Amino acid sequence: MLNRAFDYRTYLDALAADGMNYTRIFTGVYCEFPGQFGIGHNTLAPEAGDLLAPWARSEVPGYANGGNKFDLSRWDTAYFARLDDFLRLAAERDIIVELTFFTSQYQPGAWARSPLHPANNINGTDAIEGHRVFPTLENGNLLAHQEAMVREIVRAVNAHDNLFFEIQNEPWADQTRLVDILNPSLAWALRDQPQVGGHWNNRVEVATPASLAWQRRVVDWITEEEARLPQQHLIAQNYCNYGYPVAEIDPRVSILNFHYAYPHAAWDNYGQRRVLSFDESGFAGSADSTYRAQAWAFLLAGGGVFNNLDYSFYVGAEDGRGPNDAPGGGGPELRQQLKLLREFLTSFSLWRMQPDRQTFWRVEGARAYLLHDPGQACAVYLHGQGPATLRLDLPAGTWQATWLNPATGDRSQALPIQHPGGELVLATPPFGPDLALGLRRE
Repeated sequence: MLNRAFDYRTYLDALAADGMNYTRIFTGVYCEFPGQFGIGHNTLAPEAGDLLAPWARSEVPGYANGGNKFDLSRWDTAYFARLDDFLRLAAERDIIVELTFFTSQYQPGAWARSPLHPANNINGTDAIEGHRVFPTLENGNLLAHQEAMVREIVRAVNAHDNLFFEIQNEPWADQTRLVDILNPSLAWALRDQPQVGGHWNNRVEVATPASLAWQRRVVDWITEEEARLPQQHLIAQNYCNYGYPVAEIDPRVSILNFHYAYPHAAWDNYGQRRVLSFDESGFAGSADSTYRAQAWAFLLAGGGVFNNLDYSFYVGAEDGRGPNDAPGGGGPELRQQLKLLREFLTSFSLWRMQPDRQTFWRVEGARAYLLHDPGQACAVYLHGQGPATLRLDLPAGTWQATWLNPATGDRSQALPIQHPGGELVLATPPFGPDLALGLRRE
């Protein structure tokens, strides 16, 4: 969206052709520099002069990444036309769009490219004390420009029903509060590192109270504006990496976003009765099997969204066939595997399915995740090296069991089972690293 050189029509065509139904866009208030985060082809790092933002360019040269500075008193009609067209084309392809208003700035180099940085506009925005102040209520006159942008975008997209809003991407990165360590043994081994836990990927961090207060203000702007408009859209809030039990949720927030989420992010928050989203993948190598397993495990633990960073899409490779030069996954093969997952789940009456952590079933020899329509159907994902054994307490009836290879799509013939009721024992075929089971009562 924010990269003028990116051909979004070809991109959306490729998503639809591969059976994908979801994408996420940033507004342009933030962009990255080439090579940031080790990404070789980064659509968030436009070439000089190619950044599109909600604001028009002025007549004054001097924007940090080429072209004139921004005039925050005027909206860019080309930007809003592109946004409207993007949403329209996505809707025609049954693609849902997550529109993320803000993000952490992470480091001074990224903040130096923001249109709201005082060096990049002609409107005299305040020189805040470091980029970490940007997503707080103590950011001087930046707050008024943030509010104006949110309200303008909310008005501009209101006619579209295929989107929801995210307040901010990874708010804990700039406003950090440590709440958990994933691996205490690793933290001890890395105890001489400056950060407790040794590294960000061993830490569970959430946003500070100052950040949460600012995020509530952003929600105020969205809901106040939409109260005067025909449509009201869902709002997502990004809580942490990996997962953590969220204690307090703004009642106006409907979607809980987690990055690099473990299945327990869904289990621990299922009682909140919101959509639970695995909102970003990556930083775990490039193997399809890694991200396929993450998707299956999270969704069968009760998650509602899986959104993977796909580094096969970039300028010049909008068809998603480009070589991956980044610390994450993506590509046609992974998308086909995710399509299999979507088809598997939607073959059930999904609105009746709920996760279960071995209250009426157990597994021997693998990790397992299960959704069930009580007494009628079970969807099971197994991860490990089989064979394994499943034991399920099911009512009497004729059950149909079908095994699915999540990588290839190969599936067994439906096996009818005359079950008298009580414990049903199923021995899996050999597998590795994963296997799925569809079990339905006739």
